Amino acid sequence: MKNLILIFITFLSISCKQNLQVADLIIHNAKIYTVDSVFKVVEAIAIKDGKILLAGSNNEVFEKYTGTKVQDAGGKFIYPGFIDAHCHFYAYGKGLNEINLVGTRSFNEVIERATTYCKEHSISNESLKQPSENTFTWLIGRGWDQNDWEVKEYPDRKQLDSLFPDRPVVLKRIDGHAALANGAALNMAGFTPKTKIKGGELILKNNQLTGVLVDNAADSLEKLISKPDKELIKKMLLKAQANCLNMGLTTVDDAGLDKNVIDIIDELQKEGVLKIKVYAMLTPNKENMEYYLKHGKYKTRKLTVCSFKFYGDGALGSRGACLLNDYSDKPDWKGFLLHAPEYYKTNAELMEKNGFQMNIHCIGDSSVRLMLGIISSLSIKNKNMRWRIEHAQIVSRGDLQLFKKTGIIPSVQPTHATSDMYWAEKRLGRQRIKYAYAYKSLLESSGRIALGTDFPVEDISPFKTFYAAIFREDPEGFPKGGFQMENALTREETLKGMTIWAAYSNFEEKEKGSLESGKWADFIVLDTDLMECKKEQVLKTKVLTTFINGEEVYKN
Repeated sequence: MKNLILIFITFLSISCKQNLQVADLIIHNAKIYTVDSVFKVVEAIAIKDGKILLAGSNNEVFEKYTGTKVQDAGGKFIYPGFIDAHCHFYAYGKGLNEINLVGTRSFNEVIERATTYCKEHSISNESLKQPSENTFTWLIGRGWDQNDWEVKEYPDRKQLDSLFPDRPVVLKRIDGHAALANGAALNMAGFTPKTKIKGGELILKNNQLTGVLVDNAADSLEKLISKPDKELIKKMLLKAQANCLNMGLTTVDDAGLDKNVIDIIDELQKEGVLKIKVYAMLTPNKENMEYYLKHGKYKTRKLTVCSFKFYGDGALGSRGACLLNDYSDKPDWKGFLLHAPEYYKTNAELMEKNGFQMNIHCIGDSSVRLMLGIISSLSIKNKNMRWRIEHAQIVSRGDLQLFKKTGIIPSVQPTHATSDMYWAEKRLGRQRIKYAYAYKSLLESSGRIALGTDFPVEDISPFKTFYAAIFREDPEGFPKGGFQMENALTREETLKGMTIWAAYSNFEEKEKGSLESGKWADFIVLDTDLMECKKEQVLKTKVLTTFINGEEVYKN
């Protein structure tokens, strides 16, 4: 009788296993933050064909599925893959081949890094022929910020002219909204002290060009620089991807791309070598406008092209942000728009007519007000067009309600607050600073907020985003108690801003941003519980594994 019972139990066991569905991968014994509508936390996840079958308890998953591959997570922490809602993925990769000026503490250090780079790459003033992939006829660098120097003033070109009298040199400010050019570069552009550029400024001293160019002036010069070829662009993109996957980024929103780069991204993704997903915002130039307004939006499993990125104004650090009132540290100066108001109105109507999302860079409160006013006259909210204000750094208190009225999504970068907090009040004054970097107020008005880094303007790390949004301090704990803590976000709000709300801002919330049945299995395994760990542990967090569409694309 006992033998019959054992045989029966064995038969039932085999029969049950035969009835289980086969998953490609099951991960269990984890703490999984699904970021679903109730912010459910579960233990296991089953995946097949790149999509999530089920996220639930260990018992729930194993009662329904058996796995071709089964992993015990050992109690580690799983989150939806991070989405950087505003960055410059291609520019970041490009910058890995240029002079890195981030963190320089003086202009002398800028010069030192430039000369060291030239020695390491065997670049001299005389070597002006088109050289190998890592050197260019032009000498390019990026990352300086005069606000980090003891003498917080723009540099001038004298030392560059002395070192490089013939080779054109352009050293871009950290935000990309200003640059220092030497005499050779200025001559190639035909710039003189009398040159005027709408939406830009050529900084003069004693009626002579200092070499500092702001916004459209800098952009006009950059147009002269030859573009990298296709093979170099591929290498740039793959270099950028490696660092992103290491940081747990599974989707990047690249804010401003040309068709040729998008085509290369698409090609690399279809070849299976570019794993990371890209939400591409188009630069509104003639080629992009003509092609995409004729052919429409473009969508694959890993690439979405349905938006245009416009620039309203410049940056606060270079005093190019357009303010309603004068800069506190520069009387009679309010900054400027990069185009006439009619330009934005015409293009807003064009975007609405063609069904494209319009994402607008707005730093100053005057720029924000203008764009909100233009958009208020359209019917984008009723059409669910999800237009975005990128940065929304300074918003007049009375304009906050317009985010809700228009359905506009604020897309912000928390590390801007902790980078700018040392000097922002000098630009804005004690009263106006209260409505700057106001993320909680923006969230309360709009109902959602998308979070990013703006890398390479800021560091690529999403953990710095998480830290800055919640604690609003720098890594050394300054200022004690946090910067304008009334606008700090909670941990849950921050995680949503880096996942499901970012996905929503991309029209992708039904396919990513949370770990739910039917969505792509984009997730990361961390060594730290971000939702409960001590503040000091956040910036020490390590990504153990990154998965995109169920494929392990990075392992520590």
